[in-house]
Amino acid sequence: MANGWSLIIGLIFVVIACLVAWVFSPKGENQTLYRSTLILTFASCYLMWAITFLAQWHPLIVPRRSDIRPDRVPQ
Repeated sequence: MANGWSLIIGLIFVVIACLVAWVFSPKGENQTLYRSTLILTFASCYLMWAITFLAQWHPLIVPRRSDIRPDRVPQ
């Protein structure tokens, strides 16, 4: 079962991936473009995953079953 540590572990992996992208980006005139593209991609993917994870972990709207008949009021 997932818990709050998943967010922290995911963040650690993304920070490590960003550092690797920073250090090992190809040298040249487009180095800044490579770095910013990779780091923004990693950060955006992490944010999308974290928002989706939190939305499923603590939903704002309680799910309701729709296949149950409502109680009938006796007449």
